[in-house]
Amino acid sequence: MRSSLDTDVRGNQIKKSQKFLKENRKTPYQRKTETLFCRLHLQEKHQQKLSPADYLKVGPAVKQDYNISEKELTHSFLQRLMMLDYRARYIPVKQDSPDVSHSESVLVFGAVEKDDDDLDALFSTRVDPDQSKQSHVHPMDVQMAVFHCSDSFLKQNIITKLSQCQYALPLLVPDPVTMNIDCPLWTFRQITKTWKKTEIKENSNTVTMKSMSICKAETAMVSFLRLGSLSVSKSQLMNTLINDRHSTFFHRNCPGSTKSRHLMDGVAEIAWYCPAGKPNDAFTDCIAFCNLHGDALTIAKQRDILTDKSSVNVVLVPTLEKGDKSTAVISALLKSPKPLIVLIDDENCKVVEKKQGKYTMGLKDRSQSDVSEELKRIIRRILSGPHESFRLETMAEVSGIRVDEDDEVCQNGKSAAMKVVNLLQGMDVSKIKETFLPCQGQLWHDWCKKNKELYHLKENIEKEKCQKQKQLMQIRQKQIAASSSKLMKLFIESLSSLPSKDKEYFLEWTQILIDALSTDDVSSIHKSYDKKWSDILALKKKKHDKSDLLSSKQTELENISTKLQSATFGLEHIFREMGQIYEAHASLQKQTKRGKTDWSKYPELAAELMISGHPMELMDGDAGHVPLTWISSLLDEVIKKLGDKRVFVLSVLGVQSSGKSTMLNAMFGLQFAVSAGRCTKGAFMQLVKVSEEIKKDFQFDYILVVDTEGLRALELAGNDTLHHDNELATFVVGLGNMTLINIFGENPAEMQDVLQIVVQAFMRMKKVKLSPSCVFVHQNVTDIAAAEKNMDGKRRLQEKLDQMARLAAKEEVCNAECFSDIIAFDVQKDVKYFAQLWEGSPPMAPPNPGYSESVQELKTTILSKASQSAGITLSQFKSKIQDLWNALLNENFVFSFKNTLEIAVYRKLEVQYGNWTWALRSNMLTIENQLYTRIENGKSDKVEINYLHEEMNETFGEIKKAMTAYFDDDREKEILVQWQGQFESKIKDFLDEQVSEVKRKLDEVIEQKNACKELDDKKTEFENKLLQKSKELAHQLKDKAEDEEELENHFNSVWSGWVHELTADTKPIEDINYDKDQTTILQELGFEWSLIHESKCSGRYKKISQVGNFIDYVAFIKPQDLCSTGQQYNEGEGDTRGQGKSAAKVEKIFEYFSEKTAKIGNYIKSYFQYEEQQQIRSLIDDVEKHSIDAIKCKPVATRGYSPTYLQEVAKNVKERVKDFETMWKFALKKEFTVDLILYVFCRAGSWISESHKKFKINNDAITCVESKKMQYYNIFRSFCKGNSSAFVLGELICEKLKSSTVEAVCNKTAIDLAGEMKCNIPAFNGNRLNLEKHLLKSLAEKEDFDGFITYIRHPQKQVRTFIREEVQKYIFTENKDKAMNILKKNVEDINKLVNQALFAATEKVKTQKGDPDMWVEEFSNLLKDELTFDTISCQNFSDINSYDFLKEQIEKGLASVMIEVSSLSLDEMEKFRMKPDEILIDQLCNCCWVKCPFCAAVCTNTLKDHSPDKHNVPFHRPSGIEGWHTRGTVELVTFFCTTLVASERKFYPSHDSDETFPYKQYQSAGDKYATWEITPDASKLTYWKWFVCRFQKQLEEYYKKKFQGRGEIPSEWRNHSKQEAIESLDDMYNL
Repeated sequence: MRSSLDTDVRGNQIKKSQKFLKENRKTPYQRKTETLFCRLHLQEKHQQKLSPADYLKVGPAVKQDYNISEKELTHSFLQRLMMLDYRARYIPVKQDSPDVSHSESVLVFGAVEKDDDDLDALFSTRVDPDQSKQSHVHPMDVQMAVFHCSDSFLKQNIITKLSQCQYALPLLVPDPVTMNIDCPLWTFRQITKTWKKTEIKENSNTVTMKSMSICKAETAMVSFLRLGSLSVSKSQLMNTLINDRHSTFFHRNCPGSTKSRHLMDGVAEIAWYCPAGKPNDAFTDCIAFCNLHGDALTIAKQRDILTDKSSVNVVLVPTLEKGDKSTAVISALLKSPKPLIVLIDDENCKVVEKKQGKYTMGLKDRSQSDVSEELKRIIRRILSGPHESFRLETMAEVSGIRVDEDDEVCQNGKSAAMKVVNLLQGMDVSKIKETFLPCQGQLWHDWCKKNKELYHLKENIEKEKCQKQKQLMQIRQKQIAASSSKLMKLFIESLSSLPSKDKEYFLEWTQILIDALSTDDVSSIHKSYDKKWSDILALKKKKHDKSDLLSSKQTELENISTKLQSATFGLEHIFREMGQIYEAHASLQKQTKRGKTDWSKYPELAAELMISGHPMELMDGDAGHVPLTWISSLLDEVIKKLGDKRVFVLSVLGVQSSGKSTMLNAMFGLQFAVSAGRCTKGAFMQLVKVSEEIKKDFQFDYILVVDTEGLRALELAGNDTLHHDNELATFVVGLGNMTLINIFGENPAEMQDVLQIVVQAFMRMKKVKLSPSCVFVHQNVTDIAAAEKNMDGKRRLQEKLDQMARLAAKEEVCNAECFSDIIAFDVQKDVKYFAQLWEGSPPMAPPNPGYSESVQELKTTILSKASQSAGITLSQFKSKIQDLWNALLNENFVFSFKNTLEIAVYRKLEVQYGNWTWALRSNMLTIENQLYTRIENGKSDKVEINYLHEEMNETFGEIKKAMTAYFDDDREKEILVQWQGQFESKIKDFLDEQVSEVKRKLDEVIEQKNACKELDDKKTEFENKLLQKSKELAHQLKDKAEDEEELENHFNSVWSGWVHELTADTKPIEDINYDKDQTTILQELGFEWSLIHESKCSGRYKKISQVGNFIDYVAFIKPQDLCSTGQQYNEGEGDTRGQGKSAAKVEKIFEYFSEKTAKIGNYIKSYFQYEEQQQIRSLIDDVEKHSIDAIKCKPVATRGYSPTYLQEVAKNVKERVKDFETMWKFALKKEFTVDLILYVFCRAGSWISESHKKFKINNDAITCVESKKMQYYNIFRSFCKGNSSAFVLGELICEKLKSSTVEAVCNKTAIDLAGEMKCNIPAFNGNRLNLEKHLLKSLAEKEDFDGFITYIRHPQKQVRTFIREEVQKYIFTENKDKAMNILKKNVEDINKLVNQALFAATEKVKTQKGDPDMWVEEFSNLLKDELTFDTISCQNFSDINSYDFLKEQIEKGLASVMIEVSSLSLDEMEKFRMKPDEILIDQLCNCCWVKCPFCAAVCTNTLKDHSPDKHNVPFHRPSGIEGWHTRGTVELVTFFCTTLVASERKFYPSHDSDETFPYKQYQSAGDKYATWEITPDASKLTYWKWFVCRFQKQLEEYYKKKFQGRGEIPSEWRNHSKQEAIESLDDMYNL
């Protein structure tokens, strides 16, 4: 806007002038107009009008000083006017050029020397023309120029604000170009006037309050005309009649007035006097005063219109003589039947009534106050009798003038609005909403009530939940059936089809016409309300008991309030209906039939309006509910149109009628309703654009203002007011980046309630890690200048806030001693004092200029704080609405709050963390590989931690840089910052873990290498001897070289003799007999052979960890212990877990045992409950883990296997079982211990066998020599054929290279494939939760019950299985070619490396004239980090002299080796150290595995130790899946813990506890509960419902329990298909 005002007018002056006026037809008046517009930089705006959009945005602060230039004048005028600063009318201007003078400027004459000259100069009145300068622009010319250059909506805003400033408004305006007369009737449409009429009835005064649109008001009108020039100011005289303290009409004595007034001549202005119903009112009823500016003799058209329309005409004349110019006009007025008052400037006569209704009065030598009082008296007298009245709307009927409402766009909007409103004519206003807007009435209120009940379930909660969800859908169906009202159809049609300008008119006309319908009815209801409220207040003051009467009066007040609610009807209710129609259809996903309105377009229509500046309802104040589906879709559409812009959310809270909306409208030029007697209902949001001029200082594009219904609103009195206020405060405080708390007046008692609510809201925000800022605004402060008083006020406020903070801390269980412990708050800076809004007594008082200064100061403070905030994106704002509202539906906000935005940001961070740790892991694997090879080659015998850290330094440095960039540059950095320290520490810990683990592994390799040193030395000796013997044998059989079979036979015949000879002094290592050892050890522990044999034969022990019900393993229960083992269903509280104790029950049990001991088994089955089952499972898992860990610590690979390892483990298992039995009141059969020991042996078997095999290969001399047979046969055969030593050495080296190349390629390919799969397999490339989602999808697709049970019992085991399956599928099925290409690339890399080593070794030996030993040493050194290369002794190859030949032979052999290795099967990788599935398991399973204390779902946090963040999982499930059942029954539980924590039920936290805890306060039940965050979930959780229905029989069989009675599966669950179940995982993942 400012840029357009700042346009340089000089360059294209002619061109611009042509657009404005045709050059050749300009009159002097038009030229003067053009000059004026140019000075104000408005020359282009007369055609391209200014619009509200140019001003309704956040711009720079309004200048309050004298540094405003002419080009800034219009902008400053409008800005101040929008802020209700009536001083906007005169803004001092700095001197831009030497041509402009000010009223303050002083003319200075040239230097004079003589006293006589001084005297002459004093008496001289003539001013030298050179010294006269162009005067500054007349204030009314600024106002009118802006008016002429504005479109009709900005004109309307200007006129509305002028009216609020108690200024006169232009009624008849000559067009500055065509000189036609315009009547801007449209601009008056938003003005409502309120007054109190006083009538004398039966000798007493009766005061009646009236409030109506000024266009509709029937009032008397007094017109003032001037005929000729006068010495007195007509406008000033009129001001004394209306408000003698305020210049309603601008006059010659106002500041800034000049004689160069241009645009006001011919303008008729109108103002209304509104009485206050007090004895000192000037008039007893509302009166319009009309003022025609300029000489009425020359402005005939306007004069005639006014004299015709007025009730009384007042004419001011300089003199009254026949033949004067004014005679004809006065003569006509005397003949008119209308009363006339003639004021004569040069006469001093008193008031004379010349004939009835015709008065004259002289003005000469009379004070203005006398004249004013006389005039008031005459006017009162005239109007006390019959008189014509005036209604603004009738101006549309005047001929010869142009009325703006006749414009086509306005008419189009009006006719569309009339169609809508005509449907309502003649109806009772309180029935309109019920008839035409049925979806938001009782149906919506019922829906809200039912929806809130979902969070207060009591008995069979899942069944109740299903029933209520069904009822909700039925209500939605009813809404759809009722949604086709004609009113909505017409409204939507117009909204969809009208062009944007027509649409604006349509909306405003609709509101205008609706208001016209309901004004009278609402006023009368308000009167009843006020009277009833006064009665109640009077009763409360009386001390004697009037409780019954008070109660009945309050009930009557409630009824009036309900009626008022029904009668209040506006556009917001139509938009609310749109929202409800949309929500109803969206929830049932039914498209409307052809010919009907398409509901899916509703959010788009509303979004367009919100973008254009219309406020949109966020919380329905009548129902006290947020329509989440509608709001989400509306904001989605806004995002589609604007992009996901950043917004700064400013929330406003305050007591009802405390001037919040007025303040916001003044601050940002908003449109929040401030209609008389009706405050904002619910919460509304409105977008305000940040102007381009200041955008660079902010990180957001819009300010999103959330205005609220007043706290402690009278309408809601007695209707859970406090709860409603707390809800509202928590909601808007949570939404806001900043909250304005608006306090009206200085009464601390009134403040207290509001402060308590607000402080509690901030306390809640602190607990859920939201940190808005706050500013307190004290409105209506009497003396804001008194600094001492303000300091005292601030001190008292601080004390109050601190007191409230301590109270709230108790209620919310939080530590806080003062308010600043809860929120960053500085009482000196964050408390603002506002002057009273009105300067004097309403209704005629103008706004206090101090008020607009306060507004400006507050705005500056807000923007200053906002500049330090990045705001939030619109999509984040949408998430926040959902999170806050969902949490508020639960009574415990803090436990229930789920910050989905924060969750989404954390999940993204987890993915990044996975990528960072993977980069470290893959680099560490490469380093491990190199060092392993180096150790195997004997080139290294020690690994230092520091060396590993140095090797990792570069990668770690890059990761740290990437982390810093991510935390500093991500658009969510404000949220991320809370985890930065934690994740930086975790990455360092991860690196340290990796380094330690690799050092451990490599130390083992070194230990193993050292253990094999003796054999390694022998190996060299063996190889030399074998080589010598092969060479000698070959020389003997040279002549038989052609006969392959004979050669082989000869070699075989001598081989065994060689082996025996070489290994004669070494003892062979025996194979282990694992099966025999197990039986022996168990028998030694005292278990019968038959028992062991039976377990082994049946294979039962293998499934002990999968058993659903352990009842068959339980031996007995002692009767005296029964009272503490039975689980008892708590009927009252609906308990499903823990121990109950009942004397009666114990007695029964003793009787039962004494009478029917034979039935002990049945008793055990009934009372051996979930807790005990779970403990046995934990025992098995624990024993398995500890036993396998213990066995893996044994040095089997370096020293071999010993049965004592198994003995030690078996003994430990037996003791653990014994200890377990002492803790519980039941014994376990021997079969259990036998099965458990065998199970542990079975699980450890493969590791022992593999380790022993490795030990044998590395340490058994016979095995070692036998493994070389083929190698030495080939050497022997080669020598037989007469090949040279170089040839044979080449073959030998190629043979050794082949095995080491295969190993190196497989290890490298395993690492590369793991990296490839980490990136490309969807299950592996996200966070832990993503892996869980894909695992669950896989289980559902396969419908694998055993897989499900493994997942439920041993989630980590099933995750490992899933990873292996995915790896197998990727490598051997879906991406086999890609995997082979990776392998081939690694072969090529090794080939290149070997060739380089060959070349380098050969060149070095040739240069240094070395021997074969030197060549081999150099060659192996060059490959020490890549290939394991056994030492070759060259004493049998000392005759080699051509190293180039050797190189060629190796190159030839190498080519065929590489071809062979390239065609390797990918299965070969299984034989080597690095396996892609194990690498991925290490990466993906290094996370949290803690189980939910209720349903045993596993925490899905990617970090293993993620403290202080609590455990959480989005996939909670019915506890029955885990085996939970109702105490003392076989009924499996169907409750979800996410439903339980929103219910009214209670639970026992452990098997032996007596105390119950409400599920809503589960975190207070002990440590294992406190570390979990389980948020109530209203979603369908389809996946596990489908699972329970699909596998009901298998689950019942597995647990030996039933889904019956209280655990009966709700029938609605059976409607879910497998496909829906799988799709629901995505929904849960995207929460």
